Amino acid sequence: MAIQTDILILGAGPAGVSAALYARRSGMQVTVLSKGPGTSNLDKAHLIENYYGFAEPISGAELEKRGIAGAERLGVTFAVAEVMGLRLNDRMTGYIVETNGETYEAPAVVLAAGVSRVSLPIPGLKELEGHGVSYCAICDAFFYRGKSVAVLGGGEYALHEAQVLLPHVKELHILTNGEESQADFPVPMQVHTAQVEAIAGEQRVSGVKFADGSELAVDGVFVALGTAGSTALARKAGAMLAGNSIKVDATMATNMPGLFAAGDNTGGLLQVAKAVYEGAQAGLSAVKYVRQQRAAK
Repeated sequence: MAIQTDILILGAGPAGVSAALYARRSGMQVTVLSKGPGTSNLDKAHLIENYYGFAEPISGAELEKRGIAGAERLGVTFAVAEVMGLRLNDRMTGYIVETNGETYEAPAVVLAAGVSRVSLPIPGLKELEGHGVSYCAICDAFFYRGKSVAVLGGGEYALHEAQVLLPHVKELHILTNGEESQADFPVPMQVHTAQVEAIAGEQRVSGVKFADGSELAVDGVFVALGTAGSTALARKAGAMLAGNSIKVDATMATNMPGLFAAGDNTGGLLQVAKAVYEGAQAGLSAVKYVRQQRAAK
């Protein structure tokens, strides 16, 4: 059974917490999902001295801590989880968010998990994107029915993508790219630990070349490195992208009803001030959307 809330916010950086503050102060039940304190880009900032209200420099970690504490004081719920998937529910009235633990459901979601898509400088990966290289299993699994595919990644996110693909494909290979596997990949998934040297193919993916000289014939490669960031989740939900950014309007709404985005994932100035503003706007827009949906019932 999915945990229900009014508004789900993915990411606990300045954009996510700002969205949570404004949504909660508007009377909504708000849940923020993140990988926990110390995992946002803000936490990596040594000193910040260009943010309003601080006479002395403040560390990113301290600013993050104070922001979360303020939201918790107002009643925002924070949960530590790795988000794996985002999709419309069966009734098309809200979103299902799958994590490595619980499943959550809400009529509105704010994507605020920062810049996403971990990639590698592997020849062929960028060149063959859209021609056999994919970043979204739930989007493209249908096109690989009865074919052989590989998932590039060795963690829980890679396992999630592989499980989506498994019912459709003939063969499923896991490419850990020289790293130790961080997840338990069951049979019939075949795990390859050799370092990937290149993705082979002219017009479309035809295989994978490894650094040890061996090759693997596959029809597609699904990239699932690290964890699912905002861009990857937006793609899964059907939201439009502009390069590696999520396309939003002035209210921070995507093209998908009830789905909003804020912060670094929308592109532009990668600063705390921008993230806080966009988070506030996204939070208020999500509140307005939820109220309109309820009034229409």
